[in-house]
Amino acid sequence: MARTWTNWARDQRCAPERIERPAGEAELARIVAGAGRVKVVGSGHSFTDIACTDGVMVELSRMNRVLAVEGNEATVEAGITLHELGPQLAERGLAMENQGDVDPQTVAGAISTATHGTGGSFRNLSAQMTRLRLVTAAGEAIELREGDELLAGRVSLGALGAVSAVTLRCVPAFTIHRVDEPRPLDDVLARFDELVDANDHFELFVFPYTRTALTLTSQRTGREPRPPGALRAFVRDVLLENAVLELACRAGRRFPSAIPAMNRGVTALMSRAEHLDASHRVYANRRSVRFTEMEYAIPRERVAEALERVMALIERRRLAVGFPIEVRVVAPDDGLLSTAHGRPTGYIAVHQYRGMEFESYFRAVEAIMDEYGGRPHWGKRHYQSAATLRPRYPGWDRFQAVRDRLDPGRKFENDYLRRVLG
Repeated sequence: MARTWTNWARDQRCAPERIERPAGEAELARIVAGAGRVKVVGSGHSFTDIACTDGVMVELSRMNRVLAVEGNEATVEAGITLHELGPQLAERGLAMENQGDVDPQTVAGAISTATHGTGGSFRNLSAQMTRLRLVTAAGEAIELREGDELLAGRVSLGALGAVSAVTLRCVPAFTIHRVDEPRPLDDVLARFDELVDANDHFELFVFPYTRTALTLTSQRTGREPRPPGALRAFVRDVLLENAVLELACRAGRRFPSAIPAMNRGVTALMSRAEHLDASHRVYANRRSVRFTEMEYAIPRERVAEALERVMALIERRRLAVGFPIEVRVVAPDDGLLSTAHGRPTGYIAVHQYRGMEFESYFRAVEAIMDEYGGRPHWGKRHYQSAATLRPRYPGWDRFQAVRDRLDPGRKFENDYLRRVLG
């Protein structure tokens, strides 16, 4: 009987023909060469069926080494997680230039889906990649170094081959001073560009049915890290940021009509907090509450307007949404299928607690984002197809040409790729 694979959110599952766990590139190449259909899976942190297959699933957790560090470039195996990589780079005096707000993802998975952090001057993770080693459908290991092949490999969706190693451009290790502070949403949106430009990193969270935003403003600093003690970290990360939210979400699932009042109650508990620590420890937050998510990338200058429309939509329809909306920003980049390709970008992410109806909410939000030429995060829920996505990516045909060269027989295709790439 085939083993069932399930993603982190536990809402995507499939029964692969078998699951392989290679220990290195040579073994990965043999597996790919001998398989009819192949899908490589990272840590399962995508909310779509991008990793699902009824063919051979390749899981890369045994390929998690730092292979080489030369100057400011680090070459790592594809299966190393961001959580594993941060401390190993720090030991070598290096850090990633930018990072997302969770770190269980594998490096290859994060790059392949255009995972991003936040900061008006910083690009997403894939833009930090300078070289990519890839096992093609024929079982040949090649290196993508330049031109359209590299630009396609930066956000590949797993459609070009099985990534075996990634070379990242790093920066000297640094400390981040982050201030978390509740502020009136009206003030934050009126000063949105000012707040983004005045800080190295900026993001905000806002609960539906409230008008208070939790802003996270971060500056890079030469000060010595001051990591929190074990008790303080437990209270903040486990109790306040996760246990309280879990209880509120469970109550909201049982009593949906009480969600507006509960959201206001949770918002009232928010208070100012400071963090001063190594970058990889400040970037990533603990996430134990399970949910599903949709996120759209839109032109940065339309973020405030779009967020207000989403908030109004929820209230007008009285949608049962107990999870906060998240807003982040990044600089433009050149990945052919990057959600930030060619434009300063703002991201609006909407979530729904596990076990609650989400499609009507997500489809309504997607209709708003379509008006701004929104590009969905490749690893998060959306309802787009190749026909609706192609006009949003100037490099679409160039990506398809690279795919035709590297995987003409579509060995790495699955249902998701058929929908979104055609």
